[in-house]
Amino acid sequence: MAAVGTCGSGTGSTGSVAPTATQNNVTSFQRRGPRANGTDSGGSRLVSIAGTRPSVRNGQLLVSTGLPALDQLLGGGLAVGTVLLIEEDKYNIYSPLLFKYFLAEGIINGHTLLVASAKENPANILQELPAPLLDDSCKKEFDEDVCDHKTPDPNIKMKIAWRYQLLPKMEAGPVSSSRFGHYYDASKKIPQELIEASKWHGFFLPEKISSTVNIEPCSVTHGYEELLQFIQKTIYEEGFDGSNPQKKQKNILRIGIQNLGSPLWGDDVCCTDNCDRSHSLTKFLYILRGLLRTSLSACIITVPTHLIQNKAIIARITNLSDTVVHLESFIGSERETNPLYKDYHGLIHIRQIPRLNNLICDVSDVKDLAFKLKRKLFSIERLHLPPDLSDTVSRSSKQDLAESAKLLGPGCGMMAGGKKHLDF
Repeated sequence: MAAVGTCGSGTGSTGSVAPTATQNNVTSFQRRGPRANGTDSGGSRLVSIAGTRPSVRNGQLLVSTGLPALDQLLGGGLAVGTVLLIEEDKYNIYSPLLFKYFLAEGIINGHTLLVASAKENPANILQELPAPLLDDSCKKEFDEDVCDHKTPDPNIKMKIAWRYQLLPKMEAGPVSSSRFGHYYDASKKIPQELIEASKWHGFFLPEKISSTVNIEPCSVTHGYEELLQFIQKTIYEEGFDGSNPQKKQKNILRIGIQNLGSPLWGDDVCCTDNCDRSHSLTKFLYILRGLLRTSLSACIITVPTHLIQNKAIIARITNLSDTVVHLESFIGSERETNPLYKDYHGLIHIRQIPRLNNLICDVSDVKDLAFKLKRKLFSIERLHLPPDLSDTVSRSSKQDLAESAKLLGPGCGMMAGGKKHLDF
């Protein structure tokens, strides 16, 4: 008896589908030809790549950002072939952590790294990556970190609004090392043997550029041009674009670019409102996204948008990126000393989520998000302001509470539902 074929589902496939007839005159379908992302038609090759999984919403291949809570907010992870733009906090303290988590996740999963920086040598950046929490030690480290930050007040439950007590509890700690996305210990550095066993490419701008190069007025800066050529060369030579049929082992290229748009890259978008090379950064992002779309790669970029005075340039940068996340630190602001925000170190804003294979994006219903850096873990949580029921709340704090509730919107307050902890 002849086997009856099935109509298989794939992630982002554009191969031709041809009907075939069996002996029982039952029509089946076979997929022919390669997929658009360079994988073979037979089987689910994309799923077999370590550290990846298909999206349950649009079938796009996803990789982890290194923060499971951020993966959840982005619809399951960072889509392969897209750009994640991190808008740096004012003093650039917390954005480098997200940058390092992304690279550390690549080392744990055996992905190839490409690290580009104009400030710090990529080899030194890899040495500063956080250590992974794996297996049984993972749960132990998390429990110790939580216990160190618990409030010793035995009557703390009486000060929590009754509505928040009814919310379902969820596990905020990691489970095992085999899951999608890992947790990392910010107080420890990644073992040297993991770095030596990994494959990475470094781009340090001071070593790639010379001071005698003449730049044309309308072209991109020489630093951007050198970086684009370096990325293109790595993609083609390593076979991440699918052009090398001899390379059977499929892998992911993780690209990390630090402080893009800063004066260290030869760009003046942060120096003046009317800059001469205002289109250099946007041209770079446009070409970069074209390279990513045709390869098995994902990119994270940190940009000091708070230094860019021209708001139109910020809007263009946002439109040329796929996913945009903004970090707002409390350091140096009034919220740093405000007792309402004493449990948090800043706010995190999801500015943009890409629309992949559909007309709408997977927007999270959680709007009011805050982050905190504990002794070992960087966690993202739903922002809950304390209830106005305690005698210790002063009149000025009550006024700040009312103003903050208006700014945060309906997501924080009596309309807030769901789970507090996103790290699970």
